Amino acid sequence: MDLNTLWFALIVVLFTGFFFLEGFDYGVGILLPFLGRDDRDRRVLINTIGPFWDANETWMVTAGGAMFAAFPHWYATLFSGFYLPLALMLLALIVRGAGFEFRSKDERPGWRSLWDWLIFVGSFVPALLWGVALANAVRGVPLDADMNYVGGFFNLLNPYALVGGLASLALFTLHGALFLILRTEGALQARARAAAMKLGPATVALLGLSVAFTYHATDFGARFGVVPGGVPVIGGAAILSAGWLIRNGKDGWAFTMTGLTIASAAVTLFTTLFPRVMVSSLNPAWSLTIYNASSSHYTLTVMSFVALLFVPVMLAYQLWTYWVFRQRVSRPVSE
Repeated sequence: MDLNTLWFALIVVLFTGFFFLEGFDYGVGILLPFLGRDDRDRRVLINTIGPFWDANETWMVTAGGAMFAAFPHWYATLFSGFYLPLALMLLALIVRGAGFEFRSKDERPGWRSLWDWLIFVGSFVPALLWGVALANAVRGVPLDADMNYVGGFFNLLNPYALVGGLASLALFTLHGALFLILRTEGALQARARAAAMKLGPATVALLGLSVAFTYHATDFGARFGVVPGGVPVIGGAAILSAGWLIRNGKDGWAFTMTGLTIASAAVTLFTTLFPRVMVSSLNPAWSLTIYNASSSHYTLTVMSFVALLFVPVMLAYQLWTYWVFRQRVSRPVSE
Protein backbone atom coordinates (compact mmCIF):
# COMPACT_ATOMS: atom_id res chain seq x y z
CA MET A 1 0.00 0.00 0.00
CA ASP A 2 1.48 3.36 -1.05
CA LEU A 3 1.07 6.53 1.02
CA ASN A 4 -1.66 7.89 -1.26
CA THR A 5 -3.79 4.82 -0.64
CA LEU A 6 -2.94 4.86 3.06
CA TRP A 7 -4.14 8.44 3.46
CA PHE A 8 -7.28 7.82 1.44
CA ALA A 9 -8.02 4.89 3.77
CA LEU A 10 -7.37 7.04 6.84
CA ILE A 11 -9.77 9.73 5.58
CA VAL A 12 -12.39 7.03 4.99
CA VAL A 13 -11.90 5.81 8.57
CA LEU A 14 -12.25 9.36 9.92
CA PHE A 15 -15.42 10.07 7.96
CA THR A 16 -16.87 6.68 8.88
CA GLY A 17 -16.19 7.34 12.57
CA PHE A 18 -17.72 10.79 12.22
CA PHE A 19 -20.91 9.48 10.60
CA PHE A 20 -21.26 6.77 13.25
CA LEU A 21 -20.76 9.14 16.19
CA GLU A 22 -22.27 12.37 14.91
CA GLY A 23 -25.09 10.39 13.32
CA PHE A 24 -26.78 9.73 16.66
CA ASP A 25 -26.14 13.35 17.68
CA TYR A 26 -28.06 14.48 14.60
CA GLY A 27 -30.78 11.95 15.35
CA VAL A 28 -31.25 13.19 18.92
CA GLY A 29 -31.43 16.79 17.70
CA ILE A 30 -34.01 15.90 15.06
CA LEU A 31 -36.17 14.03 17.59
CA LEU A 32 -35.81 16.69 20.31
CA PRO A 33 -39.04 18.68 19.67
CA PHE A 34 -41.11 15.52 19.16
CA LEU A 35 -40.03 13.26 22.02
CA GLY A 36 -39.65 15.98 24.64
CA ARG A 37 -43.12 16.71 26.04
CA ASP A 38 -41.92 19.54 28.28
CA ASP A 39 -38.80 21.56 28.98
CA ARG A 40 -37.35 19.05 31.45
CA ASP A 41 -37.81 16.19 28.97
CA ARG A 42 -35.97 18.18 26.32
CA ARG A 43 -33.21 19.01 28.80
CA VAL A 44 -32.78 15.30 29.48
CA LEU A 45 -32.60 14.57 25.75
CA ILE A 46 -29.91 17.20 25.26
CA ASN A 47 -28.00 15.87 28.26
CA THR A 48 -27.73 12.44 26.61
CA ILE A 49 -25.37 13.91 24.00
CA GLY A 50 -24.09 16.87 26.02
CA PRO A 51 -20.70 15.33 26.91
CA PHE A 52 -20.14 13.94 23.41
CA TRP A 53 -21.40 16.11 20.56
CA ASP A 54 -18.49 18.55 20.34
CA ALA A 55 -15.90 15.76 20.59
CA ASN A 56 -17.77 13.81 17.90
CA GLU A 57 -17.46 16.78 15.54
CA THR A 58 -13.67 16.71 15.87
CA TRP A 59 -13.74 13.67 13.61
CA MET A 60 -15.11 15.87 10.82
CA VAL A 61 -12.52 18.59 11.53
CA THR A 62 -9.75 16.00 11.53
CA ALA A 63 -11.01 14.43 8.30
CA GLY A 64 -11.19 17.85 6.65
CA GLY A 65 -7.68 18.70 7.85
CA ALA A 66 -6.34 15.40 6.56
CA MET A 67 -8.03 16.01 3.21
CA PHE A 68 -6.55 19.52 3.01
CA ALA A 69 -3.02 18.31 3.77
CA ALA A 70 -2.97 15.02 1.87
CA PHE A 71 -5.19 15.85 -1.12
CA PRO A 72 -5.28 19.64 -1.50
CA HIS A 73 -6.79 19.56 -5.01
CA TRP A 74 -9.65 17.39 -3.72
CA TYR A 75 -10.21 19.81 -0.86
CA ALA A 76 -10.11 22.87 -3.12
CA THR A 77 -12.45 21.45 -5.76
CA LEU A 78 -14.91 20.05 -3.23
CA PHE A 79 -15.17 23.19 -1.13
CA SER A 80 -15.40 25.52 -4.12
CA GLY A 81 -17.87 23.41 -6.09
CA PHE A 82 -20.04 22.54 -3.09
CA TYR A 83 -19.59 25.97 -1.52
CA LEU A 84 -23.26 26.88 -1.04
CA PRO A 85 -24.45 23.58 0.51
CA LEU A 86 -21.34 23.34 2.68
CA ALA A 87 -21.80 26.94 3.84
CA LEU A 88 -25.42 26.11 4.65
CA MET A 89 -24.26 23.05 6.59
CA LEU A 90 -21.70 25.12 8.50
CA LEU A 91 -24.34 27.71 9.38
CA ALA A 92 -26.64 24.95 10.62
CA LEU A 93 -23.87 23.49 12.79
CA ILE A 94 -23.12 26.92 14.26
CA VAL A 95 -26.80 27.45 15.11
CA ARG A 96 -26.98 23.97 16.61
CA GLY A 97 -23.95 24.55 18.84
CA ALA A 98 -25.36 27.90 19.94
CA GLY A 99 -28.64 26.18 20.78
CA PHE A 100 -26.95 23.75 23.15
CA GLU A 101 -25.22 26.63 24.93
CA PHE A 102 -27.92 29.31 24.98
CA ARG A 103 -31.26 27.54 25.54
CA SER A 104 -30.74 27.40 29.32
CA LYS A 105 -29.60 31.02 29.67
CA ASP A 106 -33.20 32.21 29.97
CA GLU A 107 -36.16 30.47 31.63
CA ARG A 108 -38.83 31.93 29.34
CA PRO A 109 -40.64 29.09 27.49
CA GLY A 110 -40.56 30.98 24.19
CA TRP A 111 -36.79 31.42 24.38
CA ARG A 112 -36.17 27.74 25.07
CA SER A 113 -38.64 26.60 22.42
CA LEU A 114 -36.88 28.78 19.84
CA TRP A 115 -33.51 27.23 20.55
CA ASP A 116 -34.98 23.71 20.63
CA TRP A 117 -36.30 24.20 17.10
CA LEU A 118 -32.99 25.71 16.00
CA ILE A 119 -31.25 22.59 17.35
CA PHE A 120 -33.71 20.57 15.25
CA VAL A 121 -32.87 22.59 12.11
CA GLY A 122 -29.15 22.48 12.89
CA SER A 123 -29.34 18.69 13.06
CA PHE A 124 -31.78 18.13 10.18
CA VAL A 125 -29.84 20.12 7.58
CA PRO A 126 -26.44 18.37 7.97
CA ALA A 127 -28.07 14.94 8.21
CA LEU A 128 -29.72 15.61 4.84
CA LEU A 129 -26.83 17.39 3.12
CA TRP A 130 -24.18 14.80 3.94
CA GLY A 131 -26.16 12.23 1.95
CA VAL A 132 -26.62 14.71 -0.90
CA ALA A 133 -22.89 15.52 -0.98
CA LEU A 134 -21.70 11.91 -0.94
CA ALA A 135 -24.22 10.86 -3.58
CA ASN A 136 -23.04 13.65 -5.88
CA ALA A 137 -19.40 12.72 -5.35
CA VAL A 138 -20.11 9.14 -6.44
CA ARG A 139 -22.48 10.05 -9.29
CA GLY A 140 -20.14 12.67 -10.72
CA VAL A 141 -20.22 16.43 -11.04
CA PRO A 142 -19.10 18.77 -13.84
CA LEU A 143 -15.31 19.04 -13.48
CA ASP A 144 -13.11 20.43 -16.24
CA ALA A 145 -9.56 19.48 -17.17
CA ASP A 146 -8.18 22.00 -14.64
CA MET A 147 -9.96 20.32 -11.72
CA ASN A 148 -12.50 23.14 -11.48
CA TYR A 149 -16.20 22.66 -10.77
CA VAL A 150 -18.07 24.27 -13.67
CA GLY A 151 -21.65 23.43 -12.69
CA GLY A 152 -24.20 25.32 -10.64
CA PHE A 153 -26.02 24.77 -7.38
CA PHE A 154 -28.94 22.99 -9.05
CA ASN A 155 -26.61 20.40 -10.58
CA LEU A 156 -26.33 19.06 -7.04
CA LEU A 157 -30.11 18.73 -6.58
CA ASN A 158 -30.58 15.73 -8.86
CA PRO A 159 -32.97 12.88 -7.95
CA TYR A 160 -30.21 10.45 -6.97
CA ALA A 161 -28.59 12.94 -4.59
CA LEU A 162 -31.93 13.85 -3.01
CA VAL A 163 -32.75 10.18 -2.41
CA GLY A 164 -29.30 9.77 -0.86
CA GLY A 165 -30.00 12.75 1.38
CA LEU A 166 -33.33 11.35 2.55
CA ALA A 167 -31.72 7.97 3.20
CA SER A 168 -28.97 9.50 5.35
CA LEU A 169 -31.55 11.63 7.17
CA ALA A 170 -33.70 8.60 8.01
CA LEU A 171 -30.72 6.44 9.01
CA PHE A 172 -29.22 9.07 11.32
CA THR A 173 -32.60 9.72 12.92
CA LEU A 174 -33.12 6.01 13.58
CA HIS A 175 -29.58 5.79 14.97
CA GLY A 176 -30.40 8.67 17.31
CA ALA A 177 -33.62 7.03 18.49
CA LEU A 178 -31.73 3.86 19.39
CA PHE A 179 -29.10 5.88 21.20
CA LEU A 180 -31.87 7.47 23.27
CA ILE A 181 -33.24 4.05 24.15
CA LEU A 182 -29.83 3.21 25.61
CA ARG A 183 -29.40 6.53 27.42
CA THR A 184 -32.86 7.28 28.88
CA GLU A 185 -35.41 5.66 31.16
CA GLY A 186 -39.16 5.51 31.70
CA ALA A 187 -41.51 7.47 29.46
CA LEU A 188 -38.73 9.02 27.37
CA GLN A 189 -37.27 5.61 26.64
CA ALA A 190 -40.72 4.30 25.65
CA ARG A 191 -41.23 7.21 23.25
CA ALA A 192 -37.79 6.66 21.73
CA ARG A 193 -38.59 2.99 21.22
CA ALA A 194 -41.90 3.83 19.54
CA ALA A 195 -40.11 6.33 17.27
CA ALA A 196 -37.50 3.73 16.34
CA MET A 197 -40.20 1.22 15.43
CA LYS A 198 -41.85 3.76 13.12
CA LEU A 199 -38.58 4.91 11.57
CA GLY A 200 -37.29 1.41 10.84
CA PRO A 201 -39.46 0.53 7.81
CA ALA A 202 -39.04 3.99 6.24
CA THR A 203 -35.27 3.78 6.66
CA VAL A 204 -35.10 0.33 5.06
CA ALA A 205 -37.24 1.53 2.13
CA LEU A 206 -35.13 4.65 1.52
CA LEU A 207 -31.86 2.73 1.75
CA GLY A 208 -33.19 0.13 -0.67
CA LEU A 209 -34.24 2.86 -3.10
CA SER A 210 -30.83 4.49 -2.76
CA VAL A 211 -29.05 1.21 -3.54
CA ALA A 212 -31.22 0.64 -6.61
CA PHE A 213 -30.57 4.22 -7.74
CA THR A 214 -26.82 3.68 -7.25
CA TYR A 215 -26.80 0.95 -9.89
CA HIS A 216 -28.66 3.25 -12.28
CA ALA A 217 -26.94 6.59 -11.67
CA THR A 218 -23.32 5.57 -11.03
CA ASP A 219 -20.74 3.15 -12.43
CA PHE A 220 -20.99 0.87 -9.38
CA GLY A 221 -22.53 -1.98 -11.37
CA ALA A 222 -20.00 -1.67 -14.19
CA ARG A 223 -17.09 -1.74 -11.75
CA PHE A 224 -18.25 -4.39 -9.29
CA GLY A 225 -20.92 -6.39 -11.12
CA VAL A 226 -24.57 -7.02 -10.38
CA VAL A 227 -23.93 -8.84 -7.10
CA PRO A 228 -22.76 -6.37 -4.42
CA GLY A 229 -19.66 -7.05 -2.38
CA GLY A 230 -19.50 -8.22 1.21
CA VAL A 231 -19.60 -4.79 2.82
CA PRO A 232 -22.95 -3.71 1.27
CA VAL A 233 -24.46 -7.11 2.06
CA ILE A 234 -23.39 -6.79 5.70
CA GLY A 235 -24.94 -3.32 5.86
CA GLY A 236 -28.19 -4.54 4.36
CA ALA A 237 -28.40 -7.47 6.73
CA ALA A 238 -27.64 -5.18 9.66
CA ILE A 239 -30.44 -2.69 8.98
CA LEU A 240 -32.94 -5.49 8.31
CA SER A 241 -32.08 -7.13 11.64
CA ALA A 242 -32.39 -3.89 13.62
CA GLY A 243 -36.21 -4.00 13.69
CA TRP A 244 -36.28 -7.55 15.04
CA LEU A 245 -33.72 -6.64 17.68
CA ILE A 246 -35.74 -3.60 18.81
CA ARG A 247 -38.93 -5.64 19.14
CA ASN A 248 -37.11 -8.23 21.23
CA GLY A 249 -35.54 -5.71 23.58
CA LYS A 250 -31.97 -6.16 22.35
CA ASP A 251 -31.38 -2.43 22.24
CA GLY A 252 -27.59 -2.46 22.35
CA TRP A 253 -27.42 -4.86 19.41
CA ALA A 254 -29.97 -2.79 17.47
CA PHE A 255 -27.82 0.32 17.96
CA THR A 256 -24.78 -1.66 16.84
CA MET A 257 -26.62 -2.74 13.69
CA THR A 258 -27.56 0.81 12.66
CA GLY A 259 -23.98 1.84 13.34
CA LEU A 260 -22.78 -1.04 11.18
CA THR A 261 -25.16 0.08 8.44
CA ILE A 262 -23.77 3.62 8.57
CA ALA A 263 -20.20 2.34 8.44
CA SER A 264 -20.90 -0.06 5.56
CA ALA A 265 -22.67 2.66 3.57
CA ALA A 266 -19.72 5.05 4.00
CA VAL A 267 -17.15 2.38 3.11
CA THR A 268 -19.19 1.31 0.08
CA LEU A 269 -19.44 4.86 -1.26
CA PHE A 270 -15.73 5.55 -0.81
CA THR A 271 -14.85 2.15 -2.29
CA THR A 272 -16.99 3.00 -5.31
CA LEU A 273 -14.93 6.17 -5.72
CA PHE A 274 -11.47 4.62 -5.28
CA PRO A 275 -8.93 5.43 -6.66
CA ARG A 276 -10.92 8.51 -7.61
CA VAL A 277 -11.88 11.11 -5.03
CA MET A 278 -14.26 13.12 -7.24
CA VAL A 279 -15.79 11.90 -10.49
CA SER A 280 -16.07 14.19 -13.51
CA SER A 281 -19.37 13.83 -15.33
CA LEU A 282 -17.91 15.66 -18.35
CA ASN A 283 -14.97 13.37 -19.01
CA PRO A 284 -13.82 10.42 -16.87
CA ALA A 285 -10.21 11.38 -17.61
CA TRP A 286 -10.77 14.67 -15.75
CA SER A 287 -11.73 12.94 -12.52
CA LEU A 288 -9.65 13.66 -9.43
CA THR A 289 -7.74 10.66 -8.11
CA ILE A 290 -5.59 9.92 -5.08
CA TYR A 291 -2.58 10.61 -7.32
CA ASN A 292 -3.37 13.75 -9.33
CA ALA A 293 -5.01 15.43 -6.32
CA SER A 294 -2.37 14.59 -3.70
CA SER A 295 0.44 16.40 -1.95
CA SER A 296 4.07 15.43 -2.45
CA HIS A 297 5.49 12.15 -1.18
CA TYR A 298 7.53 14.05 1.43
CA THR A 299 4.41 15.76 2.80
CA LEU A 300 2.55 12.47 3.06
CA THR A 301 5.52 10.91 4.85
CA VAL A 302 5.71 13.66 7.47
CA MET A 303 1.94 13.53 7.95
CA SER A 304 2.09 9.78 8.51
CA PHE A 305 4.43 10.20 11.48
CA VAL A 306 2.26 12.97 12.93
CA ALA A 307 -0.88 10.82 12.58
CA LEU A 308 0.89 7.89 14.21
CA LEU A 309 1.51 10.06 17.27
CA PHE A 310 -1.79 11.93 17.64
CA VAL A 311 -4.58 9.70 16.31
CA PRO A 312 -4.20 7.20 19.20
CA VAL A 313 -4.41 10.12 21.65
CA MET A 314 -7.67 11.29 20.09
CA LEU A 315 -9.13 7.78 20.21
CA ALA A 316 -8.06 7.27 23.83
CA TYR A 317 -9.64 10.55 24.90
CA GLN A 318 -12.91 9.74 23.16
CA LEU A 319 -13.10 6.28 24.71
CA TRP A 320 -12.39 7.75 28.14
CA THR A 321 -15.19 10.31 27.68
CA TYR A 322 -17.77 7.65 26.78
CA TRP A 323 -16.69 5.54 29.74
CA VAL A 324 -16.98 8.40 32.24
CA PHE A 325 -20.45 9.44 31.00
CA ARG A 326 -21.80 5.94 30.39
CA GLN A 327 -24.74 6.14 32.85
CA ARG A 328 -28.31 6.68 31.70
CA VAL A 329 -29.82 10.17 31.98
CA SER A 330 -33.21 10.60 33.71
CA ARG A 331 -35.45 13.18 35.29
CA PRO A 332 -35.09 13.71 39.06
CA VAL A 333 -37.22 11.30 41.09
CA SER A 334 -38.96 14.16 42.87
CA GLU A 335 -40.70 15.37 39.70
